[in-house]
Amino acid sequence: MHDHATLTNKTPEISIVIEFLKKLQDQICHALEQADGSGQFIEDSWQRKEGGGGRTRVLTNGTVIEQGGVNFSVVSGDKLPPSATAHRPELAGRTWQACGVSLVIHPKNPHIPTSHANVRFFIAEKAGEDPVWWFGGGFDLTPFYPVDEDVLHWHQVAHDLCQPFGEQVYGDYKKWCDEYFYLKHRDETRGVGGLFFDDLNKWDFEQCFDYIKAVGQGFIDAYVPIVNRRKNDEYTEQQRQFQLYRRGRYVEFNLVFDRGTLFGLQSGGRTESILMSMPPLARWEYNYQAQENSAEAKLNHYLTPRDWLTEL
Repeated sequence: MHDHATLTNKTPEISIVIEFLKKLQDQICHALEQADGSGQFIEDSWQRKEGGGGRTRVLTNGTVIEQGGVNFSVVSGDKLPPSATAHRPELAGRTWQACGVSLVIHPKNPHIPTSHANVRFFIAEKAGEDPVWWFGGGFDLTPFYPVDEDVLHWHQVAHDLCQPFGEQVYGDYKKWCDEYFYLKHRDETRGVGGLFFDDLNKWDFEQCFDYIKAVGQGFIDAYVPIVNRRKNDEYTEQQRQFQLYRRGRYVEFNLVFDRGTLFGLQSGGRTESILMSMPPLARWEYNYQAQENSAEAKLNHYLTPRDWLTEL
């Protein structure tokens, strides 16, 4: 599944990927503003002196979204950071460009899951040699009080968008998601998963690009209905405190394991944009134990990978 082939049909056009990603950022922000009802994304445009820049958009203190960030960036350079070349010695000595849209939504209501999505493109070039390129991305869901209907909907959308690209695609990328968003020191997944893929170049450029488009639209189709179903659910202060406790796991994953965070910091990216994925509030509690048979204890059942479409 980890295909590292170089392109043989034609050189990919990063300009059309950038154009799509900007439109996707607009679409996602609009859909989330509609779901929130009052909040608006504030844009912060920035430039990177080594090359590139981006549009960071953040919504804070909305009716539904406590904090959400939807980030577009395109960055370039003459030398890749260690996080990129450690597993890819063939990339040494190449100039590179990377572009993507990355988002994390932290709702106020503990009954609405936190969610993350990302689609990205990378290309490294060297005179006289074929370019090395790939796409990556995916989306995952982190509920605090899971509802089977929501988990099924999430995975059904993921399954259906993958179908035109092959029978194995959903199963492969769901498994990759379960394995990637896994906290080894906690022995639990970050949530109920979704899709995750990297190094995608096993199809030609156009088909890989089509898949990225499907994933970008799929996030909207998967997440917004869940927000709308749960946003009026009542919750207690105890449930809010449990949400903040579980958000701590999100912080742990992003700072310890997330390759995108490491790449961004090591490549001299814009720190505020890289760390926009952090929740505005989180807490830790020593040796927390959920009460037996409580709604909080039920979450553990969902933090082990399973085939949600057949096992719920």
